[in-house]
Amino acid sequence: MFGKRSDGKKIKTIDPFFRLIPHIMFKRYDASNSLNMKVNCETLDAYIAKKREEDVSINYMHIIIASIVRIFALRPQLNRFVMNGRLYKRDKIYVSFSVKKRLKEEAEETTIKLEFAGKENIFEVKKMVDESIRQVVSAKEDNSTDKTARLFAHLPNFLLKYSVKFCKFLDRHGMLPKALIKASPFHTSCFLTNLKSIHMNYIYHHLYDFGTTGMFVSMGKEAMEPIVKDGQVVPAKIMNLGIVADERCCDGFYHANSLRLFKRIIENPSILEKNLDAPVPDID
Repeated sequence: MFGKRSDGKKIKTIDPFFRLIPHIMFKRYDASNSLNMKVNCETLDAYIAKKREEDVSINYMHIIIASIVRIFALRPQLNRFVMNGRLYKRDKIYVSFSVKKRLKEEAEETTIKLEFAGKENIFEVKKMVDESIRQVVSAKEDNSTDKTARLFAHLPNFLLKYSVKFCKFLDRHGMLPKALIKASPFHTSCFLTNLKSIHMNYIYHHLYDFGTTGMFVSMGKEAMEPIVKDGQVVPAKIMNLGIVADERCCDGFYHANSLRLFKRIIENPSILEKNLDAPVPDID
């Protein structure tokens, strides 16, 4: 309350223009910018094949999540969020993603949210992702996200409507219980959807106005596209990413440099094998 939150610290030293922007674009979807990022899969495939020879199973999703963690650690302004016209910074990095318990239309879908310190290498990220998916797929009981959703879903429609509105009110004023924030996949640094896994192309996914999601990344199915290499137009396997970001978190120049670095990291996954000594601090 009064600008204080359990999941973030209010930034006080802010440019006057950026102090005004959240009141002009009050809703997160008003401030969403979309970008199509084309990732050349050549180095990814070579890296995956090399790791396979070493008996390590790495896939595209491991590389993308590890790259998200690394870019948020190196570019801390991406890890900010706006709530009730105020700008906040996080001290942890969170990545949410959805998982089908079985690859069938009638199968239940659940959401996983992982917490990272920002120093993790790709092998540590892989272990966390694989373990979380294994637990969700094999678990006989729901995780905290599913339990919370089922609790609300049991309410009559008129009570559900006002309960969600009340939660949004509490969230805006920093009074939402920590347990709900921890269980909520919408209170995250970045949300990832892997449409490649269901043979779909990328989309530009909206940013949820509930919660604190500052970026949404959509992985599309790779396809052959023409590129220029050594002055020649040649075919290449390209994976398209649809990225939607909240422009209120940082200025456009910072965002652009961050996304260029993000692309370089994804296309050179071997650099993710080394732990980061410490995340770059978000100086206020």
